[in-house]
Amino acid sequence: MPMAFSPGLLVVAGSFAAFRLLNRGLERLVPPPPSARRNRWKWRNIWTSLAHSVLSGGGALAGFYLHPEMSKDLVGTHPPGAHSLVAVSVGYFLEDFVDMLCNQKLHQSWELLFHHSVVIICFGIAVLLHQYVGFALVALLVEINSIFLHLRQILLMANLVDTACYRLNSLVNLGTYVVFRIATLAWMTRWLFLNRQNVPPATYAVGTVGMAIMTPMNIVLFYRLLRSDFFKSRRDVRREKEE
Repeated sequence: MPMAFSPGLLVVAGSFAAFRLLNRGLERLVPPPPSARRNRWKWRNIWTSLAHSVLSGGGALAGFYLHPEMSKDLVGTHPPGAHSLVAVSVGYFLEDFVDMLCNQKLHQSWELLFHHSVVIICFGIAVLLHQYVGFALVALLVEINSIFLHLRQILLMANLVDTACYRLNSLVNLGTYVVFRIATLAWMTRWLFLNRQNVPPATYAVGTVGMAIMTPMNIVLFYRLLRSDFFKSRRDVRREKEE
């Protein structure tokens, strides 16, 4: 089937439109508190990102639970639902890329824009080739931690830093960061290294570059979280909320 007529591209387009509509309607569904009204677009953006994280992270876990055979062959074995989930994620990352580009200054968003570019390229290869979908699904396990990262931002914007809910979320966020983000990326890097003979050079190069970019970015973010939630002053927390 020619790439131009890949059903996966239709799913990507539909996902982009759906997340765009969700973003536009979220302010009515979840009105921003007074402390977040100065940054309404960010409030909508975080809730949209949270919706994607719940869908993709939960979907990735369910995929490996319902289809354990996929974990033995991350290249060619995958159910149709797994391919659709990766395509939906490409649509989301495209929507979020456009949303940040239109609403945030480049010096504030360049790291996330760069991150999204790498993910779109890597996931796009899986969607177009119908290969490495299992590997992309492993990457989506990272979104389980993203649920708590987004909740943290919501609590910050809602001025709920000094609450038990924020402190509990901080602990869960840190734990899931280690398990579902750092450990997952380390496992993916190891898998690429061990399977380099079975992966085409171009795909291996894209995957290696992607891991080389993602790993230091996530280590830096982990340091920032530690410093912000456990070693930072209240003034610094307030400054982070306003960014």
